[in-house]
Amino acid sequence: MRYHMAEIDYTLLDDPQISTSMFYPRMDFTITPSGAEDHDVEVDAGVTIGCRAHFASKDAPTILFFHGNGEVVSDYDNFAPFYKKSTINLIVADYRGYGSSLGKPSVSSMMGDATLIYDYFAGYLQDKGYKGPLYVMGRSLGAMPAMEVAAKYQHSDVPFHIQGMILESGAGITVWDRWRPSSGNAELWDTMKDLYRSQVEAITVPLLTIHGEIDELIPVERALETRELLGSSEKELLVIPGAGHNDIFFIGLSEYMQAVHDFVTQSRV
Repeated sequence: MRYHMAEIDYTLLDDPQISTSMFYPRMDFTITPSGAEDHDVEVDAGVTIGCRAHFASKDAPTILFFHGNGEVVSDYDNFAPFYKKSTINLIVADYRGYGSSLGKPSVSSMMGDATLIYDYFAGYLQDKGYKGPLYVMGRSLGAMPAMEVAAKYQHSDVPFHIQGMILESGAGITVWDRWRPSSGNAELWDTMKDLYRSQVEAITVPLLTIHGEIDELIPVERALETRELLGSSEKELLVIPGAGHNDIFFIGLSEYMQAVHDFVTQSRV
């Protein structure tokens, strides 16, 4: 069940010039690690998205994770043990054309697929007797599908609703302005952006923002834009000193995992 809100037409972002700068698909995948599960989620006729689940406990909180534009689910095989050690279930989702996934990536398919992936795993967790809360997390490009899921599944009348969101190395919506057409679809573009802004402002679940202090691709100021825009009353921020865009986990491992653990395990009753 999805919370009703205005649907946003993201197809304006499917322009080939935009897609080639946003997506760097890799058809890389590995043998399923011991203790993990691979799931192929059908998102369209003949199109499946590869996801890898690393479960720690049926009572543990679960994070549905959307990765960056040059990554695949198997890249997180080495990170998953840190989540398991913290007793957190981690589900990593690919995009079309990434890993073992079929199809071709686009912004509109990424956003639509994210909600179908949520639907699949919310049902799976319920069927398998998982009891812990469900969170959504997005790194870099993955912040977009993460916010799409949070916006649509944050309300308590939805089984396994999203109880919080983590954004790591994510951008603000002002970066979209570089793609705005000077003519033609400019009015449609502005309408899409206004609707998206309203959707982001309507997100009220608790937020944890993690960002590298010297991120060279997405300056920390862009992450703060999104943080300020969200309607959440509970907002936590961790800036990793000396970390850039792609070394944040290695430089700030202890602080990073402590912040994630504390965020998903604290009681909000």
